[in-house]
Amino acid sequence: MSARLEELLVVAIAGMLDGLGHVAVGAASPIPGAAALLARERSGGRLRVSLLGSERHSAFTDGGRELFDCAGQGRIDAFFLGGAQIDGEANINLVGVGDYPRSKVRFPGSFGSAYMYFVVPRVILFALEHSRRNLVPRVDFVSAPGSSPPNVYRPGGPHALVTGKAIFEFDRARRRFRLCSVHPGHDVDEVRAETGFDFDLAPEVPSTPEPDAVSLALVRGSVGAAIAETYPGFARRVLGIGG
Repeated sequence: MSARLEELLVVAIAGMLDGLGHVAVGAASPIPGAAALLARERSGGRLRVSLLGSERHSAFTDGGRELFDCAGQGRIDAFFLGGAQIDGEANINLVGVGDYPRSKVRFPGSFGSAYMYFVVPRVILFALEHSRRNLVPRVDFVSAPGSSPPNVYRPGGPHALVTGKAIFEFDRARRRFRLCSVHPGHDVDEVRAETGFDFDLAPEVPSTPEPDAVSLALVRGSVGAAIAETYPGFARRVLGIGG
């Protein structure tokens, strides 16, 4: 049985977490959460995972405040952020569309996104949607900037962008994305047409690898059972786990 898109993304993201010490995952993030749990399985339990909202897979007892404190001390190696809009310089918008403060559409808000973006070394941007609506030339409101002036101390920042069609790496020095792979069923021309910002790419862009059998078995087995504690709907719909 071939892998579904969500399973492909879980395995691809898990590969970005290999060798790290501590990965934290925020709320409403079943795919990044499953990826972190898969990376933990493959590390033999050496990777620490803090899954916000989970009782079994997080040592935090005070939610966001504890998460921010841990990140500020440099004790989180990777985190995930999304945005209703993401632009080519890795700026994200979680506030609204249109001229602020008279935005035509309002979103939930930035919460701690800017803080985490500045202090976590490896921030992976995740957006299942891949269209010109959310991947824009310039965000309407900068909730969290992808880059900072040279005189600003900033150990954290964007590492990659994972979407439902492709994976990009971010070059912090050039403030620019590079297309690394395109998911099966899509091609470079489609990605270019559906992306509102310009990006770099190699002469030949590979297809995102299909999950290997061992990883796929883990995702559909122990990892799926673990993520079901926090995201039962995702586990049931995508992985067929649960009633």
